[in-house]
Amino acid sequence: MNSATLAGCGALILWAFLALLARMASGLPPLQLTALGFAVGGLIAFVVVAAQGRLALLRQGPLAWAHGVGGLFGYHALYFAALALAPAVEANLLNYLWPLLIVLLSAPILGLQLGARRIGGVALGFAGCVLLVGAGASFPPGAAPGFAAAVGCAVVWSVYSVTSKRMDAVPTEALAGFCLATALLAGVAHLAFEATVLPDARQWMALLLLGAGPLGAAFFLWDAGMKRGDPRLLGTLAYAVPVASTLLLVAAGEGVLTWRAAVAALLVAGGGLLAATARG
Repeated sequence: MNSATLAGCGALILWAFLALLARMASGLPPLQLTALGFAVGGLIAFVVVAAQGRLALLRQGPLAWAHGVGGLFGYHALYFAALALAPAVEANLLNYLWPLLIVLLSAPILGLQLGARRIGGVALGFAGCVLLVGAGASFPPGAAPGFAAAVGCAVVWSVYSVTSKRMDAVPTEALAGFCLATALLAGVAHLAFEATVLPDARQWMALLLLGAGPLGAAFFLWDAGMKRGDPRLLGTLAYAVPVASTLLLVAAGEGVLTWRAAVAALLVAGGGLLAATARG
């Protein structure tokens, strides 16, 4: 495993805390949460890039900006909406269809081989998601839009991650600009569609932690991993994140670990372990 792939693993660790921190900020509208979280992360990144004297790297073409801002804004706006509209544990696990989709999309988009183990791992992960929301599952009225948002953000992030390999000429430092642009776009959308809520002390703490970790450093680590590491391995190792993320939610009292959720999480993680042992 090379250093770039290890950097991607660091991003996965930080993202395990994304759902918990988002729930800590509950009460803030999804677009406002996106705007404030990215403002914190973008400003920290901007200061770091400026201190290195590399601000010129923020000058990128329209395609790079569309890819970066579209991926960051689309995923997180949908993710925070999913957690606000549906039960947190189930919505969070559905969001983790994105590792499964990264593995699948690596073949047609990047020309990488899948093989029997990776296909088997993908099948197990998908079975876990079907069990989670399939026949017999019971949810509060109105949860369907939240689940749809969770699936939508999985699609957005998988496409963004895999196509990052095609954007390897774009320096990682450019993410500072993408984060700030995402904050601006989310802020405009928030003012147009949501009522502003003044964050309390708990919510500000969650925003600062989000910006420093899952909405800040994690993107730089993930960008390095997807561009210079092995996207198949990162996509499969990411199956461990929903288990950690779910357990953190339950431990914090933000959800209930039903038998369906527990088995689904094990299937998703087991699929990732199976696929991660594939060679080539």
